[in-house]
Amino acid sequence: MRVGHGSANLPVPDGTPMGGYLDRPGPSAGLLDPLSVNAITWFDGERRFALAIADVICVNEDLAHRVRSDARSLGCELWLAASHTHSGPETGCVPGGGPTPAPWLDRLTEAVAAAIQQAIECERPCDGEAHHGELHGVGADRSRPSAPAVVPLTVIAVRHSADEEGQLTDRNAANEDGQLAGVLVVLPVHPTVLPAASRLVSADLVGAVRRALSARLGPDVWTLVATGAAGDISTRHTRRGQDAAELDRLAAIVADRCLELLREPPTRAWSADSEITWAARRLELAPVRLDESRDSVPVDRAMDPAALAADLRAAEASGDPVAVRLARSRLEGVQARPDRSGREGPIGVRVHAARLGELSVVGLPGEPFLAVAESIVPGGPVMVLGYVNGYPGYLPTAEAYERAEYEVLVSQVAPGSAEALAGVARQLLEDM
Repeated sequence: MRVGHGSANLPVPDGTPMGGYLDRPGPSAGLLDPLSVNAITWFDGERRFALAIADVICVNEDLAHRVRSDARSLGCELWLAASHTHSGPETGCVPGGGPTPAPWLDRLTEAVAAAIQQAIECERPCDGEAHHGELHGVGADRSRPSAPAVVPLTVIAVRHSADEEGQLTDRNAANEDGQLAGVLVVLPVHPTVLPAASRLVSADLVGAVRRALSARLGPDVWTLVATGAAGDISTRHTRRGQDAAELDRLAAIVADRCLELLREPPTRAWSADSEITWAARRLELAPVRLDESRDSVPVDRAMDPAALAADLRAAEASGDPVAVRLARSRLEGVQARPDRSGREGPIGVRVHAARLGELSVVGLPGEPFLAVAESIVPGGPVMVLGYVNGYPGYLPTAEAYERAEYEVLVSQVAPGSAEALAGVARQLLEDM
């Protein structure tokens, strides 16, 4: 298997509308750290698969369709995922999906193409190893303050292997074993450390983890960080601040844990003679409707903006920052709640699955809850990505609809939708 990595910058001019928060005080006004598109390609001699991660809030279907069509001209199956930074440009992140605004449809298409082309040109023989473990102290269920701050962490180590003549390629003497080419990390945590008041462009937690890993692994080892199924997981209850210093602190925890996992015995992900397969299936998800939600979403006080505003004032008076954030998110959820009774027809989405040798890869659209990913257990190493090739919005578990939290209040899809996506992913992997 040949593997390559490429990247392209994603400049954001001052004055650009920013995505992620309803109460942003204005457009972008400065740069904290640069945005980029990072890509990995795998080639088994016949088929080429690519994963690109863009530092944007979401990827809509129009953008996914364009970049995937362009990639096919290179003989490549492409998945485009968003890192889900809330400190980047607004790219049309509307629950249920919407158009990608100008100029980002063109700019992102160009950046993705450049990153993919660079990755293809840099492909070298590489083996893959999978490492899985727990990450403590970074992410937790953001609607449950007492939930343990533990999430699964996946690290894929890409190591240079022998070429046709039996010689190691691109040996990196700075590495402990001289063979590490790069690492792909799947982090199922909302990358939201910086506050809504910030107008500085940043890749937020994903970018900070990339920098921390690069500092530890050296300049010759590439790093790519993908956001997993993080619909209900964030740093809300683990962060000690919302600034660059806190980004560095949390990123250091992630990076140090990645290095610990890299030192543990791995599971083989792919080798020289591994093959690549992929498949996708389109689903039509039923929309949730206001007149049908009384049995699943509480609609009394939890749906009353005036009552929720009073709850927020009481929380602010208490001085409890956790209570304030939870009260504010519920009020924001009601304020952002679309009139779902007017939506006509189902919400179309695609579930993607691939096998890269022994490694199973699942790409889910929108913001699936972590439990959705954990229900996909194909056997062998697996990584489940969120925010891939479309944005239907939040995808809560059926159980979550019993609580009127922000994610449920703004979700466009009916209860059971997330479980349907997981079932399709399992079936796709079984059929490969």
